[in-house]
Amino acid sequence: MKIKMILVLLVLFSITSCKKEINEPIAVPTVQEEMVPNESELVCYQGIIKQDTITLGLLIKDNQDVTGELSYLFFEKDKNNGTIVGKMIGDTLKADYTFMSEGKQSIRQVVFLRKGKIMIEAYGDVAELDGKTIFKEPKKLYFDSATVLMEVDCSKSK
Repeated sequence: MKIKMILVLLVLFSITSCKKEINEPIAVPTVQEEMVPNESELVCYQGIIKQDTITLGLLIKDNQDVTGELSYLFFEKDKNNGTIVGKMIGDTLKADYTFMSEGKQSIRQVVFLRKGKIMIEAYGDVAELDGKTIFKEPKKLYFDSATVLMEVDCSKSK
């Protein structure tokens, strides 16, 4: 019994003593590797509702800040062209839309719901506050399924 025990210990000792210890260097990131620039997503949408066209181009940064252009071309009415600045909060874009219409600059709040490759514009009661049109009750917005913008190739949406 002692011989078997000694034999098992010798085998274990020989296995562990044959193990080579390899000291691999630890990768230490350089300053350049740590300073990865913010990723951003450029995405464009367009909706054609009867004879009206809505075009939305967005640059969404990884921190969810959004800038872009929004254009409403209504049939037989003045077009609204402008910029948006806002934030993606989950699947919802909340932004200020600064635009020119009838020779006058205006600012109004816009909200869009992003579902896959579509954006649906929100509607609700509005009020004027400090020269800006805002939604009175943001929690009571409704999303009109008739105003759906489909994702399009940005080079073709201009």
